[in-house]
Amino acid sequence: MSRPTGRAGERGAATVWVVALSGVLAAVGVAAVLVGTAVVGRHRAAAAADLAALAAAERAVRGDPAACAAAGEVAGANGARLTACAVGGGAVVDVAVTVPVRLGPLGVAAAGARARAGPVLPAD
Repeated sequence: MSRPTGRAGERGAATVWVVALSGVLAAVGVAAVLVGTAVVGRHRAAAAADLAALAAAERAVRGDPAACAAAGEVAGANGARLTACAVGGGAVVDVAVTVPVRLGPLGVAAAGARARAGPVLPAD
C-alpha cells in the first residue's frame, strides 16, 4: 500500500475545520447570550431598586412608618425582592433588592442592586 501524497492526503480536512469552527462559534454565541442575560438582570435590579427607594422616600417624607413596606410592594411589582431597607435622618432611604436571573442550563442566579433616595435640601 502506498501512502497518498500532495492534495490527495488532505481529503476531508476542510470538513474537520468547518466542524471545529462551528463549535467555537456556537460556544461564543452561547456565552454572549448568557452575558447579555446577566446584564439585563442587573439593569432590572437597578430599576427596581431605584423605584423602591423613591416610593419609600415619598412615604418617609410624610412621616409614614410603613415606608419600607411600600418599598417592598414596589420591588415586588417589578419582579424583585427587597433584601434591605433603612430610613435614615432627613427621610433618606437606602434599599437593596435582588432579581432572579435565569441562565438556562446553568440555573438561576441573583442580580442585586442598591439605591438611595430622599428629599433635596435647599442650597445655602
